Amino acid sequence: MKTLRKKIYMLAGYNTISMGTGRKEFHPKKQRPGLEDYIKEAGQGTLKMIGGAKNVDEGVIGNFMASRFNKQANLPAFLPIIDADLKYKPSVRVEGACASGGLALVTGIKSILAETADVVLALGFEVQNTMKAMYGADVLAGAGWQQTRKEGHAYFFPGVFSDRAGAYYEKFGRETTRKAMAKWYCNAIENARLCETAQEYHNQNKDLEKTANVPVNPKRFVDHLNVFDCSKVSDGASAIAIVSEEGLKKIGLEAKDAVEIVGFSHVVADITKKPEIMTSLTSMKDAVSKAICMAGISIDQLGTVEVHDCFSIAGILGVEAIGFAKEGKGPDFVLQGHTSRGGKVPFNTTGGLIGWGHPTGATGVHQAVTIWEQLTGKAGNAQIELKKERPYALSVNMGGDDKSLVAIVYKRGE
Repeated sequence: MKTLRKKIYMLAGYNTISMGTGRKEFHPKKQRPGLEDYIKEAGQGTLKMIGGAKNVDEGVIGNFMASRFNKQANLPAFLPIIDADLKYKPSVRVEGACASGGLALVTGIKSILAETADVVLALGFEVQNTMKAMYGADVLAGAGWQQTRKEGHAYFFPGVFSDRAGAYYEKFGRETTRKAMAKWYCNAIENARLCETAQEYHNQNKDLEKTANVPVNPKRFVDHLNVFDCSKVSDGASAIAIVSEEGLKKIGLEAKDAVEIVGFSHVVADITKKPEIMTSLTSMKDAVSKAICMAGISIDQLGTVEVHDCFSIAGILGVEAIGFAKEGKGPDFVLQGHTSRGGKVPFNTTGGLIGWGHPTGATGVHQAVTIWEQLTGKAGNAQIELKKERPYALSVNMGGDDKSLVAIVYKRGE
């Protein structure tokens, strides 16, 4: 499908707090909200903006590992806890590792295209602080091929992206790359400080650059990354409504209150195989290219991007995969300030995965919520200035090591 045959909108985005270390409210030994609390809060937050549950035709929940983190499956049946009027309405759960939220969005988009629904409630969540980080790392390793688990690092995915970073250092040089990764971290925290729901909102560190440059310690962690190169363990949920033109009329809102979806793609790569090129996110590159092609635009028309920076090196590789810099030149693009909030194309304006947090099943939905807020002027202190010649936005949600990808292109509704 090269073009969309009908208009599709997203609006009424809602984020819970991204809870975990860094938030003042978080204490590992004190009781915290459970998955039911997060599902309710995010779902009710969106319903309040669209006239209530009576207007919803279908629901979709994105989640990665509730069956292990929370010992809970059959997630579609949690939809009615949001509102009793959702009882007897269809609901599905989708999973694609860290791209589960993006898959929830794509599933909702396809329901609108199939004309089985005019209003879809898309919600993503994860509650991961139920176990120590080491054990959680083993659960999250399920985003990779389990047959290789014993061969991998104890911190499996930090080890995977550490290997990518090491390959990048060897091919393109360590010094400039590390400087760019440090700047990526600084940008993430500075943006998160402007967003009240971000995990790093309370971060008052006065020397972020020093923190970002903490020496790598292979004996205590991985070979080529420090802990600040990594997104944190997070609990949280995000929700948004996906609607048709008829759906807009149904909920009593206008296109200007929404973002229009003008292009999207969903691609997968063979999970059993190692990356084709260690220094390139080839699946992300393919997904973005297809979404941009469907939208009929160029990347020079993108005013802001939400990219999946599970690790700082993934942010650098994402810049290259999207096409803003050639392979090996991503660090220069970042160091020149182009991805900063006042730069050519601001990335991750509420902190991304490193700054806002990474409740895995929620991340793709959170990206969409951030873009909806930015394009409709609802981002509060995190609002950026969008240039007229760059009216579009892009989100890229990645599952595993470049294995499941969702890319979506947006513009403000008219």
